[in-house]
Amino acid sequence: MKIPSIVSVGLFAGLTILIAASPAVAETAAAPVEPLELRKIMWNLSKEMQLAVDGIVTENWRQVEQAAMRIADHPGPPPAEKARIMAFMGSDMGQFKAHDDKTHNSARELAEVAAKEDADGVISSFSTLQETCLACHQSFRKPIQQHFYGQQ
Repeated sequence: MKIPSIVSVGLFAGLTILIAASPAVAETAAAPVEPLELRKIMWNLSKEMQLAVDGIVTENWRQVEQAAMRIADHPGPPPAEKARIMAFMGSDMGQFKAHDDKTHNSARELAEVAAKEDADGVISSFSTLQETCLACHQSFRKPIQQHFYGQQ
């Protein structure tokens, strides 16, 4: 009579695993993470960078200027989120802010040379803008994603 007992235990274990792995249980186990406003801001900045590239390719200097000004004047996160980010950044907050300031300044410079229809200046300024974005991303993207979204 040991075989029915082993079968019963096996069936019970199998059912337990199936129930624990079901989507309903999985959904309640881990609540979805609400994206930071910072992620939305970065997404919009990415779209503006693409508009600037499109303007450069077509020599539409007005489009480059406008995209650059929207980058330069991009909004920051709401106060509560900013406080969360600052708390996470700790002593690195000064470096984060310095990257952001460089981005704002290089975007303004890009807008100025685009307004003058200075193609060489636009290419140079756009390169500087890309470098400021890349420097910040290399320093902070991964730690922010890991901390706020658990992404590796």
